[in-house]
Formats: sequence, structure tokens, C-alpha cells
Amino acid sequence: MTAHVPDRPPKEVRSTSLGNAAKTLLDAEAMSKALSRIAHELIERGDDLDEVALVGIQTRGVPLASRLRRLVAERSGVELRLGALDITFHRDDVHVRDGGRPPGRQPVVRATSIPFSLEGLTVVLVDDVLYTGRTIRAAIDALLDFGRPARVQLAVLVDRGHRELPIRPDYVGKNLPTARDERIQVELLEVDEIDRVLLVFESEDGDRV
Repeated sequence: MTAHVPDRPPKEVRSTSLGNAAKTLLDAEAMSKALSRIAHELIERGDDLDEVALVGIQTRGVPLASRLRRLVAERSGVELRLGALDITFHRDDVHVRDGGRPPGRQPVVRATSIPFSLEGLTVVLVDDVLYTGRTIRAAIDALLDFGRPARVQLAVLVDRGHRELPIRPDYVGKNLPTARDERIQVELLEVDEIDRVLLVFESEDGDRV
């Protein structure tokens, strides 16, 4: 009889970008499995994949959307439309349109690319972490500037809870409940040269997304 091997406890690490103590919640293999699960659900639940588009929210939602597109294509033979969305000017915590930007904060504007018409499509917004829901509200506002899709869905790698708006994801890689004084940090090969999800032992410093 094979002896039971207990799960290894999450490794304590040092956050490479901030220097804060952190714990690895998902390694590269676990992240791959989570994305694979989302891709499978996209295929199973999609009525017509030819009418589905993935739109990644800058920054880390963009490479995640690209990975999902590749996984769906490998399994279904269908290459979903792919876009990228910057939400800087739609956020409710960075007021730039009326000159009311908080002191010391300069918004970083990244590329938006939606090279297709949204009309009649199911648009799946893709992001790394779902927290209060405010980022997703801003993303929906930004998306609707480009047209009116048939419906909008949401796929996230991690749902950490603490919602402030009535927003719920349609596809979730992993539910990771957290405390308010903790933060989820997703790192991706395309951006950070490593795939992992960290629990960082510090608050969001008012940037509640």
C-alpha cells in the first residue's frame, strides 16, 4: 500500500519587487492547471467560439488572455479574437479628466488594441486578480467606448474576495480567500520572468481594485 504523502506547506519567499515577506500560493504548475481549467470551461460553455473574443486588462490580463487563446486553439482548433484594454482614464481612484488627480500620482497609460468590431460578440474580459470589483467596473466602461457586445463575461486567474460592487466572475482559476491586510501578487513570465502567485503580508495601500 502506498503511504500518504502530505501536501507540502507553501514556501516562504521574499517578494522580488517589494522586499516584503510573502508566501507562494500557486507555482508555475498550479497556474498552468488553473488556466487550463478556464480554457476548458470557455470551450464547454461557449455556444459559438467564432463569436467569442478575449480582451485582456492591462497589464497582466493581457498575457493571460494570450495564453487562454493559445490553450483554446490547441483544444478546439478555433483562434479566438484577442484584444488589450487600458482602463486608466476610467478608474474611480485616479481622477485625471477634471484635473483632480491625487497629489504625487501620475497615471500610467498603456496600449489599448481592439482590432475587431464588438457588435454581436461575447467579450470575455481577462484579469489576474479580482478584488473589490472596481477594476472590472472601469473595464466595462472602457470597453463600451468601443461598441456594444452581445454580452460581457469575466475570467480571472485569482478571486481573492472582498467585493465592493456586485460583480462576479464567470470563469475562475483559483479562489484564494484573503484578509484585508494581505495582498495577492501575480507574477508572469511575460512581465516578471517567473510564473507564481504570492500572498504578500501587507495591505493594498488604498489601491483597492
